[in-house]
Amino acid sequence: MIGSEEELRSRFGEVHPLAIAKARPALDRYSRQFIGLSPFLVISTADAQGRADLSPRGDPPGFVRIVDDRTILIPDRPGNNRLDTMANIMANPNVGCLFFVPGFEDTLRLNGKASITDDAELLRPCTVNGKPPRLGILVGVEEVFLHCAKALKRSKLWEPDYRQDRRQMPSIARIIMEQACDTGVDEREAARADAEVEVDYRTGLY
Repeated sequence: MIGSEEELRSRFGEVHPLAIAKARPALDRYSRQFIGLSPFLVISTADAQGRADLSPRGDPPGFVRIVDDRTILIPDRPGNNRLDTMANIMANPNVGCLFFVPGFEDTLRLNGKASITDDAELLRPCTVNGKPPRLGILVGVEEVFLHCAKALKRSKLWEPDYRQDRRQMPSIARIIMEQACDTGVDEREAARADAEVEVDYRTGLY
């Protein structure tokens, strides 16, 4: 087991100077453009005890609003009401965001401190299908940089030949019911849950 950062770094070569210099304390024209093209991000948070969490966020490209060079706004959309991300932010404002653009193998990393806003004027530009978000996550940018393409190249994430048939696994509703029900899954209840999920996907995105 590796017991220290010094020991860890001894296993690797020196950091390339550009890998350090590329990190910026604010958005520049390239990070602005990347965020403007992105329809999907993953946000990392942790609670007061340091327990970590990741949450995906997605909307039409450019859904993350750039307020200024040091502030972005991530609109909150209807979900499962667990509120893990926002509850964590209330306890620990440190967050990280990883932005994806379909077809790009590079990603954009952004780190900073977050807060929750209900400012209607701030949220109004994030309206989709006539529905503004009730809340948003404001992130004060502390560090932002492009991440190289090696992970996506290795995973071949965007290549059609690597798409999997969703039927290899049961539906999400059926899996959750099986995980939650010690007595087994009633097939009629599972079919009803599947139908409810599909209705929610059609009517409850915004």
